[in-house]
Amino acid sequence: MKHIVYMDHNATAPLRAEAREAIMATLDLGGNPSSVHSAGRKARRVVEDARELVRAAVHAPKTAQVIFTSGGTEANTLALNGVTRALTSSAEHASILKARDDMETVPVDGNGKIDLGHLQDSLSNGDGNAVVSVMMANNETGVLQNINDIAHLAHRYGALLHVDAVQALGKVHVDFVALGVDMMSLSAHKVGGPTGAGALVASKDVKLVANNPGGGQEGGLRGGTENVSGLAGFGVAAGMAVAELAEMDAVKILRDQLEQRVLEIAPNAMIFGKNVDRLPNTSFIALPGVLAESQIMAMDLAGICVSAGSACSSGKSLASATLAAMGVPETLAKSAIRVSLGHSNVNDDIESFLSVWKDLYERNEAKQSAA
Repeated sequence: MKHIVYMDHNATAPLRAEAREAIMATLDLGGNPSSVHSAGRKARRVVEDARELVRAAVHAPKTAQVIFTSGGTEANTLALNGVTRALTSSAEHASILKARDDMETVPVDGNGKIDLGHLQDSLSNGDGNAVVSVMMANNETGVLQNINDIAHLAHRYGALLHVDAVQALGKVHVDFVALGVDMMSLSAHKVGGPTGAGALVASKDVKLVANNPGGGQEGGLRGGTENVSGLAGFGVAAGMAVAELAEMDAVKILRDQLEQRVLEIAPNAMIFGKNVDRLPNTSFIALPGVLAESQIMAMDLAGICVSAGSACSSGKSLASATLAAMGVPETLAKSAIRVSLGHSNVNDDIESFLSVWKDLYERNEAKQSAA
């Protein structure tokens, strides 16, 4: 069987063995966490233990609300309910941009950083009943927003700040209090937990409005029986991701080596966000003249998993909306692929990627010369 080189950790991280064990252990428990008998109490204990592990992973205070959801998208939607206005950057994830019909967008600069002057102008024209929602780390470029500055600005005008930290957790230090945020979205499968589990962490004073009140679970904010096994895996994975944060230094070294070699092979290649703070594992690279789909196909045939950006856009031929917001020409944006590394990647993986990349570049150069 062909060896698979997995370089798409921003789409989903491989399930951790410890998370799998936690999931399997809960499957034998039985019991509904809303039931008061012994089986129900055991299930409830699993849910509450997971809640505390997630809370600790982002250094949220004991008073903070931790509402479990089906993932980051649902958490984002919950954060944007019940306010008059919602503002976000033009380079956000689709789960934010499409969460409301009246979403107001603020432009970003060429690196994908939100325009603080424009944000201030927008906030000054409102009544304060607003939420500003931004990704801590862009899922495609890995670019980190200046969350403290955004928080200061939002609070000056009486707005709340919601941060989508789905990509940041486990890759950089995430501190709910130090960042000054009011709400934060998280997702299990980005840190080695299972799909189908996420959370919204919110300050105690934030008045959330339920998407589906249902049976009253999660403090009446998310009806439906909790995903006990998924949450067990989420809690374990979140705790481990934070404990292993120092290992991201080695991942960054691999990422930097890959980028250096890419530019040596193809001097005309573009690495988006390269000159600003980014996640240590993420490269969004354009090879002019070679469509992303062609690159992904060639990589896949060689057993290498990369993507054309957001996993939510897979299978579509449209250029990255993030790059469009950054002012990148469509022809260049359509040649961009995302490489996102994890702890399992090694030097040989980088060499495998570069071998295919070099072949793509040389074939394109030969084609251009013959034209």
